[in-house]
Amino acid sequence: MKKKMTKPNQRGEQPATFTPGLTKAMVRQHAYELFRDKLPQHPLTLDDWVMAEKDLANSVEAESLMG
Repeated sequence: MKKKMTKPNQRGEQPATFTPGLTKAMVRQHAYELFRDKLPQHPLTLDDWVMAEKDLANSVEAESLMG
């Protein structure tokens, strides 16, 4: 039985988050704020989603240390 091989995130679909405490909705909102100049002409790539999640995680961590 042959299986179709597809590239992950080939349609610009948002991957699952890997940072505990962050939801897809939180990352999506942050990504749209970061990449508003790129959207809607080009869908976000997997690298874009990962960068947005890492940036959001760093922001949340910095806020928790400040207060």
